[in-house]
Amino acid sequence: MKAGALYRGDDCVVARVWRADNAFTRLRGLLARPALAAGEGLLLIPCGSVHTLGMGYALDLVFLSKQGEVLGWRAGVRPWRTAGHRGAYATLELAVGGLEALLPVRGELLLWRPAPADIASANGMSVDSMPLGSRLPQGQRRTS
Repeated sequence: MKAGALYRGDDCVVARVWRADNAFTRLRGLLARPALAAGEGLLLIPCGSVHTLGMGYALDLVFLSKQGEVLGWRAGVRPWRTAGHRGAYATLELAVGGLEALLPVRGELLLWRPAPADIASANGMSVDSMPLGSRLPQGQRRTS
């Protein structure tokens, strides 16, 4: 997974967000991982719905369009549940209470930005600067 943060304009609104944007990292998600702390999140791309099957804690969720526009959210999704939003391209998972701190507004843009390379490498993660819905040019490969 890639380390970064979530921004509303120039303001950092979630300081530590991991980006899961391949089949393995999306499938693994938060399963068998400790609960997210305040100020942490997991951004699943592409992902219009999630489940909490096998999880031992609840999550707050924010559903985003391909451009990063907030489409909707769900608070306190308990274990063994599913949640989704029609048209969502990405889902941000937060610790319970994360929505209260984020205060999302339908239609606003929330954009993921990569962590500086020194912070990402210190955490054993790679850096990726692509926006939510972008694809690599043909013939170019991801290095992570």
